[in-house]
Amino acid sequence: MSATDLFATLDPFIHPALLYGDEHEYLAGTVPFVRDALVAGEPVAVAVPTANLRLIRDELGAAADAVRFLDMRKAGRNPGRIIPGVLRAFADAQPLGSRVSIIGEPIWAGRSPTEYPACVQHEALINAAFRGRTATILCPYDTRRLDPQVIADAYATHPTFVRGGSGREEDSRAYAPADVMARYNQPLPPVPDVVPHRFDADSLSEARHLAVDEAVRLGLSSARVEDLALSVAELATNSVLHGGGSGTLGVWSEDGYVVCEVRDKGHLADPLAGRRPAAREQRGGRGLLLVNLVADLVRMHTGPGGTTVRCWFAH
Repeated sequence: MSATDLFATLDPFIHPALLYGDEHEYLAGTVPFVRDALVAGEPVAVAVPTANLRLIRDELGAAADAVRFLDMRKAGRNPGRIIPGVLRAFADAQPLGSRVSIIGEPIWAGRSPTEYPACVQHEALINAAFRGRTATILCPYDTRRLDPQVIADAYATHPTFVRGGSGREEDSRAYAPADVMARYNQPLPPVPDVVPHRFDADSLSEARHLAVDEAVRLGLSSARVEDLALSVAELATNSVLHGGGSGTLGVWSEDGYVVCEVRDKGHLADPLAGRRPAAREQRGGRGLLLVNLVADLVRMHTGPGGTTVRCWFAH
């Protein structure tokens, strides 16, 4: 399937960006969306940052009891987790064929420059992940506090948009999610002065133990060490099976996080890898999904020359 086919917009999926400039415009664009969906008998979820979650809940009053609320600062800390762990988790739990309505706000002021590429890739991939599904996902963007480039990217990752509380949906002439994916698929910044550890099929256990020992030395909590160990095991195994039979591992500390990185010579051709919920009967193929579900941030670069996956775990 070509990139054009993968990101083609087909009814009944609807994915508008809501561009709001203040609290009034935010509520005017979100609350009627929720109320209309409830009147239509549609399941509704609201996954937005903490303060905005309270705004919507308070404005809805008693109607809030019928809505599934999630704090995106927690549920969507890692943008790679949002599609499988928030959006699809809610949509797939509803009766087959029923339309679902979701408000998802994955980008807010305070997202770091390190996080942002993963955020905008997530927004582009929603279009592929929900292609042909009976769903509406409204994505708010704060035009006061977000960088102009973020707003420009919103036009490129959403086929339609709504300005403020106008309620009028317009087509985006800049819609080009495949281009966004390519533009943000850049080599990751250089790592600190860390000597990479090479591993192969015979040394997977050694690589995992090395990562655990280094994470403990760097002060990572025991619970987070388990998540890091799982991630390293899954990524290293993928390298052996799909990345040329070997790879390199690095672990270091950075801005309050312990970071691990696995590099190999494989090329990850499927942009939705790790973002599809695993079917119950599925055997294997869950490695990247598990990594996305446990890490605080996952960044990736892939191309003909190889793939790098970097994961962050908060102390």
